[in-house]
Parts: sequence; structure tokens; C-alpha cells
Amino acid sequence: MSMWQSNRHWLLCFLIAALALLIPHPTSAQQPSPTYQSRAEQLLHILSAPGGEDDYFSPIFLDAVPVDRWRAIAADLRAQHGRPVALGAISQTSDTAGQVEIRYERATVGFSLVVAPQTPNRVVGLHIVGAKTAQDSFDRVMTDIAALPGSSAFAIAKLTDAGPQLLHAHRADAQMATGSSFKLYILAELVRATQAHQRRWSDVIPLGPKSFSGRLMHWPDRAPMTLHSLATAMIAESDNSASDTLLRALGREQVDAMLATAGHADARKALPLLSTAEAFALKMPANAALRQRYAQGSLADRRALLRDSAPRLTASMVDVGSVAETPTAIDSIEWFASPADMIALLDWLRVRGGEALPIMAVNPGIAPADAKRWRYLGYKGGSEPGVMAMNLLAQAQDGSWYALSGSWNNPAARVEESRFVALMTRAMNLAADR
Repeated sequence: MSMWQSNRHWLLCFLIAALALLIPHPTSAQQPSPTYQSRAEQLLHILSAPGGEDDYFSPIFLDAVPVDRWRAIAADLRAQHGRPVALGAISQTSDTAGQVEIRYERATVGFSLVVAPQTPNRVVGLHIVGAKTAQDSFDRVMTDIAALPGSSAFAIAKLTDAGPQLLHAHRADAQMATGSSFKLYILAELVRATQAHQRRWSDVIPLGPKSFSGRLMHWPDRAPMTLHSLATAMIAESDNSASDTLLRALGREQVDAMLATAGHADARKALPLLSTAEAFALKMPANAALRQRYAQGSLADRRALLRDSAPRLTASMVDVGSVAETPTAIDSIEWFASPADMIALLDWLRVRGGEALPIMAVNPGIAPADAKRWRYLGYKGGSEPGVMAMNLLAQAQDGSWYALSGSWNNPAARVEESRFVALMTRAMNLAADR
């Protein structure tokens, strides 16, 4: 669930990509100048280890991407691709701009690099334009996914008129904790309700109840919002107040029914779908007995518990710090689905999604350069301590459709988000190259 989640990998990539606005359109390549060559060579060192950023980047760059954020970006690249080992090709396309390749242990990453014309010629623009993993394959990706500590599951399928056709899988039917991935079921129920003329995307409802994580928790209580705006915040930003508002407005039992409609193979394990505030509250140490009753109860018992204990299961009753650092009850208080379940849901949305598809594409989940390999890319993931999940719906340049779903659970330790993002990105890029 993205309660404690920030889509940090997406945010960091976006911040670098935003600096493309500073980059002039390239003309023809030219021999790198000594100044440009020097800054290209220094990029290798800046990417390798912290230090020297104030001398390398201009103030305008560091205003957009402060040093600590840059260091997180560089660390994410090392987590994905290994250690930077050599400078590759340099192509200068104007007096100040060009492209630089950095060879990592497992990939070659291309950067657009812009150097200020004034002395001391600091870097004013830098963004990733692409990455190519050396000699990669789905077999290697599957091996790396299976080697993750804890448990993992993964599937990628081609979506056809006859249904999803699995291409590669690792424990595709395993029921996994998937965090905020459950918000796709809320989106699907909203799609169903609008197409049945029970709701309109433009309908206005009051915001509430509030939940932790996301900008809407700071908005005025009962602020009027359209269903479309709430859905966009829920999917693109994983805003928990938006998701809890929609879950209440659409009706929990109606959203629960969507699991079976969209092809969930073990809906009983996943039901009832908890609001994010309820999940927070049940994970609280003070609610250990209530949590045990919930985990051991029948579906009817669980529904009754949520109803009868509602005053104890609100955001106002939660101390987030008590559950935000270590995995807590991820085997019982969660949103469960297998990769095959999530692929079935993505295919349902592909066929019937309508307005939902542009909403899912606001945040594509992977780096912009990798996302551009696809004609369309929609995404929803989820994370919390011990849980990471990613679900992507993609249309290739030739018009064919694919869906990918992966989950990583570890009840003993936090998972490395950047490591998992790298694996899912590799799988998506291999699919794009099919």
C-alpha cells in the first residue's frame, strides 16, 4: 500500500527529466570541446560516489535537484545497473549541449548534458535519455526475481482477444501482499458504475474520510471533488484520502464484487477490501487482539468487525510512526492478489477502461526514457515496509498489448524499492524489444 510510499523512483526520474527544458534542440554532432569533454569525464565520478556536486552543478540545477536528491538518484542508478566503470561515447551537438554515455557494470546509460557557456562552465542540465542492459534476457530477470530475499512473484503476458497469454512467470498464482495495487479495483468499479450510468466522472462529492499519505489529507474537510479528480489522485499519486473517499462513495461491497468480476482467483482471501485508514489502525500495536480476530474471522466476521469497531479504525486513532519502519502483519492485514489476478484486472481495464486509461498513464511508474519505448503505458504500484508491487499495462508501437505484474514480500525486513524497480524495468524493456 503506498501509505508510507512515495513513488520515489518516479519522482527522482521526473526531476531529472524536467531539466530537459533547459536543453536546446540538438543540431549536428561535433568534436567535443575540451570544456565539454572535461565535464563529461567528471560525470563518471559524480555518478560513482557522493562529493563534488557544488563544483560540478550550477545553482540553477541544484535549485531544482538539491544535492541530497541528486545523491539518491545516483544511488538508484547504481542499484539498478551496478557501479559506473567507464566513459562511453560523447556527442556534442552545440556549443553547450550533447549526449554522454556512461558504462555501468550491467548497462550503458545515456545522458543529455548541458554546460553553461560562462566560466566556470558548470552543468546546468542533465537528464537520462535511455539505458541498455548488456546481454539481458528474461531468463536472467526471472533468476534475479527468484533470488530476492523473502518471497516474490511475477508474470508478464501478451493480452489478446482470447485472454492473457503468459510469456514468462515466476509463481504467477501466488497470493501476495500488493499494497496500493488494490486501488485499481476501486478504479475498475468506478469504470463499471459510469458505464452503467450509475455515476458520472464529473459527479462532485465531498472529500472524506481523510487518511495518511498524500496531499489531500491537508485539504479542507469535505472539499468538493469530482470522481475523476479523486481517481486521478488515487492512481497517479496513490493518495490514500482519495482512495478511502472513493471506496466509501462507491460502496465497499460493490468494490469487493469487482474482484470476482475482474477475474481474481481467490477473492475470499482478499475480502473485504480494507480502507487505508482501517489497515493502518489494524496494524497498530494497541490493536493486536483486534487484528488477530480479523485475521482468523470469516468474511462475515470481518465485515462485522469493521462495522462494530469503526470508531477505533480511523486515521485519528493512528500513530503512523509505530508501524512505518518495519514490516507489520503483511501476511494478514493487507490487500492480496497474485500476478495472474492483477494481469486479469489490467486486461479488464484495457478492454473497458475508457477514461481510466489516461488516468493510469499520468504516472507510468518507470523512468521516462524507458516509458517512451511504448505507445501507451499505464501503471499502479504499492509499497510499505516489507512490500513492493508494480503493475503495468502497455501498448507496443505495433499496437499489441502487454501486462506485467510483480510483487516482493519480506516480513523480516524492508525491501529495496530501487532494486525491484530495476527488475521490472528490465522486464518491460525486454518486452518492448520483442
